[in-house]
Amino acid sequence: MTWLVTKYLITAAVVVLASEIAKRNDLIGALIVALPLVSVLTLIWLAIEGQSVERIGNHAWYTFWYVLPTLPMFLLFPWLLARLHFTVALALSIAITVGLFWIYARALRGFGIDLFP
Repeated sequence: MTWLVTKYLITAAVVVLASEIAKRNDLIGALIVALPLVSVLTLIWLAIEGQSVERIGNHAWYTFWYVLPTLPMFLLFPWLLARLHFTVALALSIAITVGLFWIYARALRGFGIDLFP
């Protein structure tokens, strides 16, 4: 139980630190959150917990494929935010991202990559 609490605290601290820095400096805050800190922490937790090399490798492999269809959201959201209320802009961005992900996952199936196992 102590290990689980430690993981939560470290992971939460990274997110809180990033948001606090973003409040003070847009550029540095964006750089920090653009780094794959959560993914790296997850890889570390998997390794420490004795997961197989195959499982850790698969996690990194699928993370790559899952990130790509989410990237348009970071261009779409600011554009929508300038025109709509925050909640509406965020909801639309998420909905469009889900749609893009679905299209993307279907397209990748043709190349033997199944994102919906």
